[in-house]
Amino acid sequence: MSVYVVLGLVGLVLLAASLLIGDLFEGLTDLLPGDAFSSAVIGGFVAAFGFGGAFAEALALPLLVTLPVAVVSGVVVAWFAGWLTGLVRGGGSDGTPSITDSVGRSGRVVSEIPRDGYGLVRIVVGGHTLQLNARAAGPLGAGSEVHVTEVLSPTAVTVAPAWDEIV
Repeated sequence: MSVYVVLGLVGLVLLAASLLIGDLFEGLTDLLPGDAFSSAVIGGFVAAFGFGGAFAEALALPLLVTLPVAVVSGVVVAWFAGWLTGLVRGGGSDGTPSITDSVGRSGRVVSEIPRDGYGLVRIVVGGHTLQLNARAAGPLGAGSEVHVTEVLSPTAVTVAPAWDEIV
């Protein structure tokens, strides 16, 4: 077994450990900016370096070619691992939906909307169900599908019937 394959396997073990246990170098890399030297980045680099070099070596290329292929493979995968780690860590959307997020969304009338009054509509925004007071240009019966067109207040919106509801 070549040194490249051994390095590839070591990198995979490091990647698996960082996935199952967490960042192995938590305190050691605090002085460095961002996640440039996280376990996932280092494991990805070592694994890609090893397997990229082993692939180039299997093609019977000389060391002066296999080494740059290994380094480029490692850098590409390390960059991707760092980008993916940053995306996963910073990509949460746990924010509370606001009424302005409901504009353009579809929903259903819960209680009838009279011509000059308010009724209730239920809208799903970001996986959260919002029940809002609603006005419409004309009366709408319970169960009608509507689209939110405007925000009137923190608890009220204007709605319009969906295309198939217009008579």
